Order: sequence, then C-alpha cells, then structure tokens
Amino acid sequence: MEELEAYSIVKAILREVVDPKRVAQRDKRSYFSVLLDDNNRKPLCRLWFNSGQKYVGLFDKDKKEERVAIDGLDEIFDLADRLKATVASYN
Repeated sequence: MEELEAYSIVKAILREVVDPKRVAQRDKRSYFSVLLDDNNRKPLCRLWFNSGQKYVGLFDKDKKEERVAIDGLDEIFDLADRLKATVASYN
C-alpha cells in the first residue's frame, strides 16, 4: 500500500522536529491523512493517491490545503521544509 510507505517517509522527515510517536495516520475514503497527535485539527498532510495522478496536500499556517502533484514517493522528500513548517505552526 503506497499510502503506508508515504506515511513512513513523512514520519522519517518529521522525526527531526517532533517525536515520531506524535505522528498519526487515518485512512479516509478519498484521501489518507497524516496528523499531529492524532488530532484532525492538526493536519500535517493528506495523501491523495486514489486517482492516476498522485498529490500531497500540504497545509499553511491558516490550515489552507495546497495539493502538490508528485510522480513518485521519493518526491515527498522535496517537500520536507513545508512539512516541518506545518509542525512548527502548531507549537
């Protein structure tokens, strides 16, 4: 399941700024959520992998989501700074 592999990548990226035990996941029908403290009010990203094109939904400080198209899971590493900024916005 690609979502679980992507979740592991996000956890690995974020371990530099937050305890990995605080990074949780929830699989919804249309997307896969990665959350801080298993709290749906603290989304870290969403993985939109159900269609042909894969997207990572990233959140700004106002929790507005921007979908970024990716061609492979390794491209998630290119989004590391934005993922870390999202964690920082919750502290």
